[in-house]
Order: sequence, then C-alpha cells, then structure tokens
Amino acid sequence: MSDRTFTLDEAHTLLPVLESLLKQGIQGKKLIEEVDAELQEVTHRIFLNGGTLVNVVHLARRKAERERAIQRIKDAIAEIDSTGVQVKDLDVGLLDFPCKVEGEIILLCWKLGEPKIGHWHNTTEGFAGRKPIDERIARAGKKKRI
Repeated sequence: MSDRTFTLDEAHTLLPVLESLLKQGIQGKKLIEEVDAELQEVTHRIFLNGGTLVNVVHLARRKAERERAIQRIKDAIAEIDSTGVQVKDLDVGLLDFPCKVEGEIILLCWKLGEPKIGHWHNTTEGFAGRKPIDERIARAGKKKRI
C-alpha cells in the first residue's frame, strides 16, 4: 500500500482517469458474471438431461473471454492502486483517497456516478461513516498565502 496522500484538488484531477479504469473493471466483472451464469446453466442442463450435446467451441471462447476479463480487472485495479488510491468496492465503484488533514490521515471518498468528491471518513470508518467535505478538508495541503 502506498503512503501517498492527496489534496482534494489532486484527487479531483485524477478522477477522469480513475473513473475510466474503474468502469473497465466493472465491465469485466459483469462479463465474468455473465459467463459464469452461462456455464452454470450448461452444467445444470447436462446434469438434468444426464448428458447433452455442447457447443465446445462456443464455451471455449466464452472461457477465454472470461480469462481476458479477469486480466483486465487485475490490470485496472493495479493501475489505480499504483496511484495510491484505494479501490474499496468494485461492485459500486467506490474509491478512497488518503488525505492528510492537520497531521491526521483521513480518506476522501468517491463513488462512481458522483460528480465530484464530496465526502470523507476516517480510516476506521467505512462508507457508512461518510461526512460532507468541510472547509478544513478543502484547505488541507494548500499553501497558505501571505
């Protein structure tokens, strides 16, 4: 895990790239779920019928698609992780950005579909503990003007 921290502005700057990577991961996960459901249905049909003809070429292609999707997910998550941002939930598209505020590490919290980062929580709380960004957090990491 990275020790990098972000200001609110830095986190906002990264959002477009991270959103794209997150969507790749989510699409890959959906494809895996589709293929798994298809394979489960075929297995069930074989079991109920005591055997059946199976389009082996089609199933092999679907399994290959599944493997490629797994790699895309791993790559997308690794790329997000390499920035120092934490993927908290791929199903809903939840990201946390470590941020130093008055000497304490908090997590700026963003969910796919939100227009900007508008919430935060401390490191012991999760999504349920989100609070709105306040002025203290918005100012964190900015240089003071003289």
